Formats: sequence, structure tokens, C-alpha cells
Amino acid sequence: MASTCFDIQVSDHIAHVILNRPDELNSMNAAFWGELPAIINDLDRGARARVIVLSSTGRHFTAGMDLSVFSGGGGGLLGGEGVKELGRQRAVLWSTVQHLQDSFTALERCRVPVLAAVQGGCIGGGIDMICAADARYASADAFFCVQEINIGMTADVGTLQRLPKLIPEGIAREWAYTGDRIPAARAAEVGFVNQVFEDHAALLDGVLEIAGRIASRSPLAIWGTKEMLNYSRDHSVADGLRHIAGWQTGMFQPADMMESFAAKAEGRAPNFDELPPLPEPW
Repeated sequence: MASTCFDIQVSDHIAHVILNRPDELNSMNAAFWGELPAIINDLDRGARARVIVLSSTGRHFTAGMDLSVFSGGGGGLLGGEGVKELGRQRAVLWSTVQHLQDSFTALERCRVPVLAAVQGGCIGGGIDMICAADARYASADAFFCVQEINIGMTADVGTLQRLPKLIPEGIAREWAYTGDRIPAARAAEVGFVNQVFEDHAALLDGVLEIAGRIASRSPLAIWGTKEMLNYSRDHSVADGLRHIAGWQTGMFQPADMMESFAAKAEGRAPNFDELPPLPEPW
């Protein structure tokens, strides 16, 4: 699909979604917030890939929200233009913030894993975005910053909800309260990133290799695994166990397991059916 903020490459069951505004530090302008979920939903609903790699170009992964969105140059993204009554203005803004949140929740909601590959700065909205990914990787020069506190606002698009589920709560609070730049080595030390690579090229090679290993697994089993991990994060152990029991009752069929056994016995790669495309929402 056509995009002004991203390049999309699909090969060997891997979709590589690349932020492509390096001269603007890949800041998140008005178009970004519509294009990202549209791309992710298109890849997911069309069953076009088994894994998504989200990477970037230039010196920084992203500088976060483009200032034009705040200043009114973002095509009315913040909403409420022409609405005079204060309550209605605030109601429009309330809905708009949820639209921005949904743009990142698309990463979490899609059936396939999303791997974020971060080089340089990942600032403000960038943290919101990669917190919604399944796993994060970084180059040695990467750094992370909950920038919102530095400009006098509370982060509102997912960082404060997801970050404490990814790292110890006290560390998440420190990052959110101070707005400090967190180097890649420290981010890896506390478990925010899975692995640090020497440079941007090594980062992309490494993450694409990991994506290839994920893509070689049963797509249905991967979908079920992501579904269960997300559900268990937000529910009790007992609820999670009941959920997987219900899933297995309907989704666990022997075909992929039999193919795995046969491929191993025959010394070949398994050949799994793709996930079915999903119907368009009503």
C-alpha cells in the first residue's frame, strides 16, 4: 500500500516495515498515525507475513511526535476545530487520544509477532510504539527517553501502561519521572531490549535472522502463543490457563505437529499452511 512515512518490504514470510523520514528524524506527523495501523492491519488481515520487523532509517529511530501535530500544522489531528463548546472540544480530544493509542495497539493486536529494531534515539512516542511490539533490539548507539515529562506532559499513548509490564516497576517509574536518556546497554540490563548489536547494519541482520527463525514455525502455533502471552499479561494465572484450554479445544489440530515430525524425520524444513486472511471489519 502507498505510504509517505514507511517503506514496506515482504520476503520469505517476513514483512519489513521501515520508517523512512530520516531528514525529519522519523518524527510522527499526522500521516504517520493513520499509515502505521493501516499497514499493520493490511499485513495481518491479508496474511501476508508470519512476522513483522519494524525498523528505521537515518541517525535516529524516531524523535517522537512531530511538533506540527501540537501546533495545529498536523492537518487537524488533535481535533475540535470549529467546536466552540468546551465539553464537546474535550470529548473530541478524548476520542483523538484513543485513536493515537489504537495506532500502536495495532502492533499488539495483530496475529503475528512484531520485532522492533532501534538505532540512535527512540524518544517520546517511540517508546510508546516499541512497548507495543513483541520484542525490542538495539544497536550499541541507541538510547531511549520518555520525553513527555521533559516537555511538561504525561505520556498518554501506551508507555505508562506497558513499560511497567516489561521492566521492574521502580525502574519504569524512574525513567518516566526523570526523562533521562537510557543507553542501550542499560536498557538490555533491565530487560527492555533483548539484545544489543554493534551497529545498525548488524542490528538489521540480527533481527531479520531472528525473524526468519520465527517465520519457520507453525503460523497457527505462533498466533496462539502471542494470544496467550498477551492475555496472561493482563489476567491471573487461573484465567490464563482457562483461556489456553479453550483455545486448544478449537485451534489445536494435529496437522502442523505431524508436519513438524515428518520434516524432522525427512531432514527438511516443514511446510506449514499460511494463516487464513481475515474478513474486512463491518
